[in-house]
Amino acid sequence: MNIMKINKSSRHAKIAGDFGEAIVLYWLSKYGFECASVDHTGIDIIARNPHTQEIMGISVKCRSRKEGTESECVSVSNDNFDKVETACSAFGCIPYFAIVIDAGEIIRRFILPMGRLLKYCPKGKRVSSWKMTESFLRSYAKDSQIRSFELRAETTNWWGNDSPYKNEETKICQR
Repeated sequence: MNIMKINKSSRHAKIAGDFGEAIVLYWLSKYGFECASVDHTGIDIIARNPHTQEIMGISVKCRSRKEGTESECVSVSNDNFDKVETACSAFGCIPYFAIVIDAGEIIRRFILPMGRLLKYCPKGKRVSSWKMTESFLRSYAKDSQIRSFELRAETTNWWGNDSPYKNEETKICQR
């Protein structure tokens, strides 16, 4: 395993959000959900569940964690819940959240009804906190209302000062 220092770009939060929405859309589509990305305050995706026929209004929250912070919680601002309810009311759908966490070598994704998220993470003064400790991950895995998948990721070759071929590459380019 090659551990690299991560320096996020200035636009990383936006890019991570787009990635989170795309991976949720991809996974839903892969399993037969009719779904679409929407640009609406409160929700990012509308999807029809082919198993239950319910129409889901999904707010996606994506976070990218640096080494050593993989088990930190994902904060969801309290005002997000009202925005999701308002949007879902307008479109006639059931409020859901998708939580996507890039924690280095593993990318976890959870989809759950908003009410279930609030069961695990009641509103605090300003935020609700989706916990990522091992004990909470075990609880989520046992909960039939939480759908999840994981992707394993490994950076096998990347730019940086640690390249054993750095001097060779420089010599080749100078020829």
